[in-house]
Order: sequence, then structure tokens, then C-alpha cells
Amino acid sequence: MSFILGILFGLGAWFLVRCVLTGFYTVEQNERAVVSSFGKAQRVGDSTTLDFPISDYLSDEHKPRYTYPQIKVIGPGGPYVKMPWQKVHKVNVAIETASTAFDPEDSNVNQAGTILEAVTKDQLNIDVTGQLRYRISEQNLYAYIFGIKRPVAHIMGYFISILRERIANFEAPRQGDGLSLSGIDESLLGNADVGEIEGISINDLRKNLNDLNQQMDQECLSSAARYGIELEASLITGIDPPSEIDSALAAINTAHNEVSAAVSLAKAEADQKIEQSKRAVEIQTMRVEAEVEPLNRVANELKELKNTGGSSSLVAYLRNVKLALFNQAKRVIIDSKPPAE
Repeated sequence: MSFILGILFGLGAWFLVRCVLTGFYTVEQNERAVVSSFGKAQRVGDSTTLDFPISDYLSDEHKPRYTYPQIKVIGPGGPYVKMPWQKVHKVNVAIETASTAFDPEDSNVNQAGTILEAVTKDQLNIDVTGQLRYRISEQNLYAYIFGIKRPVAHIMGYFISILRERIANFEAPRQGDGLSLSGIDESLLGNADVGEIEGISINDLRKNLNDLNQQMDQECLSSAARYGIELEASLITGIDPPSEIDSALAAINTAHNEVSAAVSLAKAEADQKIEQSKRAVEIQTMRVEAEVEPLNRVANELKELKNTGGSSSLVAYLRNVKLALFNQAKRVIIDSKPPAE
């Protein structure tokens, strides 16, 4: 009899602990929860991540691979009740910040998670520093909780691989007005490669960190559909060459700046001379027009005299003009030879 009472007491204690003491849970404001029964999460019909905008950034090739079911998400509040065969999975959906060199699997790599190494397109090893912000996507909690074993490690590896690929193939954008980033007029360079004049790719990266960050944000838009983590923003703050070539790079930059300054000065002088030539042509044109205008007026007057008074008026006009000229002349030479009959 005591044995049966012991069993009943044990069952009662187990029920008290599992169903009463641990059968209730709450969800904090910055948390979301998913309840699984015998290891299976509660589905939301036949809906998948392909039904949400987060999958729009996946290519057609990757959409079948990253198709996850939609599961029931429990928001902040409580207390909620769970059965003994159920398990509550809580995740923090607040925005988190990590270094671009952070490795969740080994904190000693990348100089203790502070500096990430990369290679530029001209085979220069550089040190990259920066931060990225990320948060767990509520629209794809299945991938974060059940689909991927270590989603943070996946998202960091995904981000770093894209960053290194972008750095290795980065090209500075060209402006549409025929000027390179250093202000050199490409038309003055003939067939020369402006990229060579721009110098080293690390200079382009430093000048265009904002463009690099925007490219990274665009490339990582599919992370929520892949791993259940949204990359909010990436901020690359520093790109530095190795210390042993720092002085050589400074010398190259100095020479490049001197060339750029000389070309810019030559272009300014050429523009000034072109503008002066334009002004001189305009002045000469106005002078010619001023000299031609009286002749045009005389021609119009002669035409009017001929139309109103006939040829006799023109003869009288010419006689008056000759008299005015004779009056101004100091010496007049007259041909005494009689006109031929």
C-alpha cells in the first residue's frame, strides 16, 4: 500500500512541477516565442517565406533552397500556458551590434575579433575595421530556431564573404561629366587609362566608403530569407594598408596628388585662355558689325533715292559726294585726256 502511495505522490509532485510551476511562461517586450509540440513548431497553414517580401531578394535559383514554413509567433505578454510535451523557444529581436571581424565560433581569430583581413584587386593586403547591425527576423523564425544550427555564424560568414568579394572587385564610380575622381579631364588624357592615374585601389576604397557600405547593404538584403537574420546596416570605418608599405603608399599618394594638381592647373589655364579667345572673337565681331552698319544704311538710302527720284537723283547725290571729297582733299589730280568718243 505504501508503494502505491509513493507512486501517486511522485506523479503528483511531477505534475505539480511540470504543469503548475513550469507550465506558465511570459514573453518580454524585446522577445518573441515559438512553442513546439514533440519538437514540431505550430505551423500557420501552408504559408511559407516565399509568401512574404523578404524572399523577393532571392534569385530564382535560391528560392526553392530557402523555403521555410511559417510558424506561429507569440508576442510580448503573458503568462501563457504550455503543456508538459511542449517546449518554448524564446529569441531576442532587439537590434544587436557586432564587429565586422567577429567570429562567434572562435573569439581568437581576426586579431581577437577586431580587424578583418582582405585583399584588394591589386593584390594588396589590407586591414578592415567596422561594425554591422543585425536583428532576428520575425517573418523567418523557423530558419533561425530550427533550420540552421548556428545562424549567427552563418550570417557573419555570409557578410564577410560578400565584403571580401566587394573589396577584391571594387571600382570607383565615374562621374558623368567626363571627370575622374581626382578631377582629371578624361578627354585630355587621350587613350590613357584613368584607373591607372587614380593609383591604388585602397585610395578608391577610402574615398568611397559610403558607396561600399551601400553595396554591402544591397547585397545582404536576402539574409533574412536565408538565415532568419536581417542585416540592418553595415558601417566600414577604416581601411588600412600593412605598416611596412605605409611610407611607400604615402609617397605614391603624394606624387599622385602633385600630378592631379598640375593637370587641374593646366586645365584651368586652358579654360581661361579659351574664354579669353571667345571674348576676343565677340569683340571683333561687334566691331565688324559696327563698320558694316553704315554701309548698309547708305545702300538703303541709295536704293530709296533711285526709287523716288530716278537716275538723276543718283547723279546729283554722286556730285554732292564728290564735292565733299574735293573740299577735304589737299590736292586733286584730274586726267586731262579727253574721253574717247
